[in-house]
Amino acid sequence: MEVREFLRVKIISLAARARRLARIDRQSVGIRPQDLPYAPSPDHFSAANDRLAQIDREVVRRLQTLRSNWQDVPVQRVLAEMALVEREIDRARRSWGLFFEVFSQRGSAFAPVLAAHDVIAADCYDAAGAAVPGVLHRRRLKPLTYMQHSASPATWRAGIHLSRLLGEAVPFALIRIPWDRDNPWQGVFLHEVSHNLQADLGIWQENRAAVLSRLIRVSRDPGLAQIYTRWHKEIFADLSALLLGGPAAAWALAIFLAHPLPRAATYRPDGPHPTGYIRVLILAEMLRRMGFAKEGARLQRVWRRLYDVRHFNRLPPRLLGTAPELIRHVVDEIAFQTRRNLAQHALADVIPFRQGDEEAIHHAAERLAAGRPPPAGLPPRHLVSAASYALATGRIRPQALSELAVERLVTSYSPKVPRLESARMALAA
Repeated sequence: MEVREFLRVKIISLAARARRLARIDRQSVGIRPQDLPYAPSPDHFSAANDRLAQIDREVVRRLQTLRSNWQDVPVQRVLAEMALVEREIDRARRSWGLFFEVFSQRGSAFAPVLAAHDVIAADCYDAAGAAVPGVLHRRRLKPLTYMQHSASPATWRAGIHLSRLLGEAVPFALIRIPWDRDNPWQGVFLHEVSHNLQADLGIWQENRAAVLSRLIRVSRDPGLAQIYTRWHKEIFADLSALLLGGPAAAWALAIFLAHPLPRAATYRPDGPHPTGYIRVLILAEMLRRMGFAKEGARLQRVWRRLYDVRHFNRLPPRLLGTAPELIRHVVDEIAFQTRRNLAQHALADVIPFRQGDEEAIHHAAERLAAGRPPPAGLPPRHLVSAASYALATGRIRPQALSELAVERLVTSYSPKVPRLESARMALAA
């Protein structure tokens, strides 16, 4: 009887913890009326609550099972059923905690910056859906941006099962940016959005198979083909970022990848990212194929002068020796060959970038460098590139540039967005 009484008390304790985290809303995460222009959409809250409700139903089911038989079954079975209840409570806690972490930042001084990045991500999706209508499912929620203390940006595509959530799926794409990379001139952000585009366009497997088949055919070396196939997702995201942002995105990625020679020229056998030295040469080739041969040659020249791999490298000799030839094939296959899931179009057709786009970006960069807002018609994804060019001039303070860019982005996001003085004052404090 003492043991059963002990178990009864534990069941009461479990029931008191259950179902407390079954819903999340603006009030619970601290979003005030003045934060609403920067808040996640009602659809994002709805998707989060649908997922929490699904977990809650499982909590209820297992708790009912436990309550119905705890007095009659063996003690060890009761403990096992308690553990299953606790697992679902833990799943609810982890999922609710992730949503709280993401949503609550929209009630902070960083809300305008996050809303600005949402605008950029949404524009990337709009660009991919405009040239070839129908290749993207319009009902898919756009990615949501949040900040964390990570060293580099990252993304989780919609539907991916996360170990931190005990295998629970994320209902919408999340893009994480580090606290110190929140300024809207980071070309790496376009790379992260592109990972989600690749998933939502449904071409991961098609691309992988095409890269593997082509490189086996041209190199007659299955080992080399497997290396580039393992890298194909990251290469796709890089090439897509260039189509979204132009040459400025290539320079931004190169800046991000510029590390000491031992890191840039060391091959990681199981790594999903191309070795830094080879990766930027891929960017240079993509610029050439996009019609920016001078910029591509300049980037390649700078990169080869930074890294003289003739005197030091930790790269497989055949990987290094065949890189110039195989890079051309990889870029062509990923960006310029048609795909069934792209309605028999190539990636470069779905996300076109032309010389006129680059001219508009440079014009906007001049305005930004002079402390003036960019033209109203500049797409948000191109504003990222314009801001990076303006920053490179050194004629405008980074904080002033960020404020100009963020204000334009969030104003385009919602015409009811107030000016940002309150957010700036909070950041200054």
